[in-house]
Amino acid sequence: MELGIGMFGDNHYDQNGQPLPAGERLRELIEEIKLMDEVGLDFFGIGEHHRPDYAVSVPEIVLAAASTVTKQIKLGSAVTVLSSSDPVRIYQSFATIDQISNGRAEITAGRGSFIESFPIYGFDLKDYNDLFEEKLDLLLKINTQNPISWKGKYRTSLNNQEVLPRAVNDRLKIWVAVGGTPESVLRAGKVGLPVIFAIIGGNPAQFQPLFQYYQDVYQHFNHDMTRFQVGVHMHCFFGEDSKKIADEYFPVYSEQMNRIGRTRGWQPFSRSQFDYGRGQNGHLIIGDASEAIDKILELNELFGLTRFSAHMDVGGPSHTSLMKSIEIFGTKIAPKVREALKK
Repeated sequence: MELGIGMFGDNHYDQNGQPLPAGERLRELIEEIKLMDEVGLDFFGIGEHHRPDYAVSVPEIVLAAASTVTKQIKLGSAVTVLSSSDPVRIYQSFATIDQISNGRAEITAGRGSFIESFPIYGFDLKDYNDLFEEKLDLLLKINTQNPISWKGKYRTSLNNQEVLPRAVNDRLKIWVAVGGTPESVLRAGKVGLPVIFAIIGGNPAQFQPLFQYYQDVYQHFNHDMTRFQVGVHMHCFFGEDSKKIADEYFPVYSEQMNRIGRTRGWQPFSRSQFDYGRGQNGHLIIGDASEAIDKILELNELFGLTRFSAHMDVGGPSHTSLMKSIEIFGTKIAPKVREALKK
């Protein structure tokens, strides 16, 4: 199982509740990714958002910068909002990162849980599903064909067109991110793409039928099971003392939940919700190393994971605390998980 970190580049806020300029957070991100590489984590993913509470709207720029200060870690999106992007440009951007990093670039494609990218780039939300299906089809064809001829509904056709540069091995690793819908699982399983499930609420065990459904679809369409890959993306934060880190992180985490919730009609996020999420049947892995090790191994036993992604910057915690959390993940949690999986 690969162990890594996903981030959205959550912005810092001043004492008046206003987001700070993005530059500081972006520079911190590069230092954090560099540390992830140094402590031996397997991958890093950065999300795409177009809101004031996130500093990253173009994951490719951050990943290109990170590729110059890292040596081993895989670098990808988490996610690329493919529905409102141009698959040709996405492939070219990530192939360029792949060349700079000597083959470490990945794409995680998703439909996006936020909608701000659609009006910015001139797309209609009523085409939400159709846009993703068509653009995923084009991205997959670009990834395996060059030159390419292609015709769709929402984009200009391609006629024997070369798409350059090419990835290091002429093919990029492409994941699909899904939430909790069988339709998304079916789409990924039919084309044989690896899937990352975002489990950001409820009891993770409730997702088990979707994991099984994905495997069933994958096998039904006769894809090679030796290439079967499935992962989870979950909110995490680590410290030396479980109660202390929970007490310190709750105000940061809850404020971001409430910022999002105010635009979606959610009830205010409570400490009881936070504590339940941290419990044995919850979706949060926030505490010390031993708790995290146990919970990650339980998730692996439940789902048969090949990848675990710790989403670690919800709410924009301080750079110092993030660096400590990364260090604990890489030096204390990951080695013990890997050791247990070998037995």
